[in-house]
Amino acid sequence: MFRKIWIEVRSSLWFVPALLVLAAIILALGLVELDVVFAEPLAAKSWGPLLNAGAEGARGMLTAIAGSMITVAGVAFSITIVTLSLASTQYTPRILRNFMRDRANQVVLGVFVAIFTYCLIVLRTIRGGAEKDGEGFVPLVAVAFALILALVSIGFLIFFIHHVATSIQASSILRAIADETQSAIKTLFPDELGDQKEEALMELSENHKWYPTAVQGTGYLQHVSTDGLLRFAEDHDAVLRLEHHPGEFLSPGTPLVSSNRPLDDESSATLRTFFAIGDFRTVEQDAGFGVRQIVDIAMKALSSGVNDTSTAVSCLDYLGALLCQLAGRHLASPFRAKEGALRVIAPTPLFAHFVAKSFDEIRQSAAGNVTILGDLLLIIRRVGSVTRNAAQREVLAVHARLVAEMADQTVPARYDRERINEELALVREALRATALPNLPPERAGVAWR
Repeated sequence: MFRKIWIEVRSSLWFVPALLVLAAIILALGLVELDVVFAEPLAAKSWGPLLNAGAEGARGMLTAIAGSMITVAGVAFSITIVTLSLASTQYTPRILRNFMRDRANQVVLGVFVAIFTYCLIVLRTIRGGAEKDGEGFVPLVAVAFALILALVSIGFLIFFIHHVATSIQASSILRAIADETQSAIKTLFPDELGDQKEEALMELSENHKWYPTAVQGTGYLQHVSTDGLLRFAEDHDAVLRLEHHPGEFLSPGTPLVSSNRPLDDESSATLRTFFAIGDFRTVEQDAGFGVRQIVDIAMKALSSGVNDTSTAVSCLDYLGALLCQLAGRHLASPFRAKEGALRVIAPTPLFAHFVAKSFDEIRQSAAGNVTILGDLLLIIRRVGSVTRNAAQREVLAVHARLVAEMADQTVPARYDRERINEELALVREALRATALPNLPPERAGVAWR
């Protein structure tokens, strides 16, 4: 439950601004109190015409700052909404949450609203000489700090405009998605992850009768607490089998997790707390969602209405980088043991699944596009050069064969067809495979990027 709340809060536009507004209120009250304590020494000093403008002058300055800040905040929010609309239309709606949880956007929006709030709090404490039995009060330190904040906000506005203009570019979007996905891969598939006793654990898992615990919500499985499941299984001397992996859509009544022994209602309710189900997919435990976002951008770029081959090539470059990272790692074993006893069986994605997600839809949309077909073979060769796993090389060989077949069927030019044999030869050398076909020049087809 707390994990789900944190995922929602992290991707919201209100949480960081709310914290900054609270900080502004505390700062305003603290500086006003400082002015009250040192009122006489401050009044005895000569601070120049800027701060000794009297109650009306201070009110005028704070009113001007507050009005300008709320206006700039409104403009910043409008720019953010326009940016979200453009990103959704030009790339894919699945990247909108990346913009919403961009910490820079949240901080800038929060700064403008916080300065507005600060000015209102300080403005309320100013009293002229005719008020309150003739006792006037102007918080000089708080008013001076408001001026400093107004100057700082100019820097934030310039930074915000630059940041939005940069973040809307395809290269920045792809880099952000790739970085987040690479971090997820490092977390999900550490080099040392694996189980030396997998065959023995496989035999144990097949000898159980399973009692399912059903889903009670609707949405995507966002997070699974493996540590919590291990503790639960150990406390109940049970073996748990996860029926779904993060990223899958769940419906009420479908099995969520199964146990090798019956569980009462209280235990089942406790077991469900280790799963976070929400309205959208997240990358933290679902590296495939990062791949999905990049593929969606490539598909949009290859559509007839956009026809942006360069963006699609950039997508393939980043997909190749992710596959190279995966090819050099041991993907997780489905078995989790503690002190030699099998406790949790979790479904894990295979390298073949990531390759299929990365290449299939792009290949199917690239009929006749010699640049994309050639780049697919280049990426396959690049990934094949870093893997030492025979099964992974076979998967890459299959996809190279599929690209060759697509080129064979859709590319008419002889010049382009002749290039395919050159690229296939390089792919064969990288994969050390003999199953790739030698297509005749008049039937082959792929060009360089």
